[in-house]
Amino acid sequence: MSDQVALSDPNARGKLKLGLFSYPVLQAADILLYRYVSILPQTLFLTISRATHVPVGHDQAQHLEFARENAKNFNSAHGQFFSEPQTVMSSAKRIMSLKIPHLKMSKSYDDPRSRIMLNDSPEDIHAKLKMALTDSLGCISYDPIGRPGVSNLLTLMACMDESQRSEEQIARESEKLSMRDFKEEAAKTIVKGIAGIKSKYDYYMDDNQKQLLRDVAAIGNEKARRHAEETMVQVRRLVGIDPV
Repeated sequence: MSDQVALSDPNARGKLKLGLFSYPVLQAADILLYRYVSILPQTLFLTISRATHVPVGHDQAQHLEFARENAKNFNSAHGQFFSEPQTVMSSAKRIMSLKIPHLKMSKSYDDPRSRIMLNDSPEDIHAKLKMALTDSLGCISYDPIGRPGVSNLLTLMACMDESQRSEEQIARESEKLSMRDFKEEAAKTIVKGIAGIKSKYDYYMDDNQKQLLRDVAAIGNEKARRHAEETMVQVRRLVGIDPV
């Protein structure tokens, strides 16, 4: 893991924390450990489903490679058992900060105006987009290197666009807008795009639904533990450490 991109800077190696190493290991375990066993309809055949494709962000691709290498090495030593998970990325590989557009958007940054939360109100989103860092050029264009702030807003719009237009298409159609009007259009698109998610979030976070969430968590916990143990029983058997 010390060869991963996140650790390629010699200056960063002196500030390493356990989480930087343990996170990829835990992620690999989450991907490889859980398998779902089901009975095919109208037959007596059992099917065992494993994680074959995993949706990740651009910065998680190297972690998935670590999970894939673990699966490959185990299969090479003990026979085909784990699927080797493939990376699935959305067209928006990375969404950048609204305030510092060369850094990725993250909830860990101090300034809440740097990010869009899925439960943000329309008013909050409009306010954040209004304050988003862009530039003073007199047109709208997609140029991630030269115009990271504007390009980031175009990427956000493309993610939420009902017509599935690309960043370049939206930029061409918005070319003559003022920056103020462009940000307003971006805010409207984002508000509309997350409206369904926000509605469900508000519903389930209501006090009347708290018990439902606890029940779902408890059921999921029990299923995860059962499936994990089923996997580990077979893993122990394959590596020759059957419990006595």
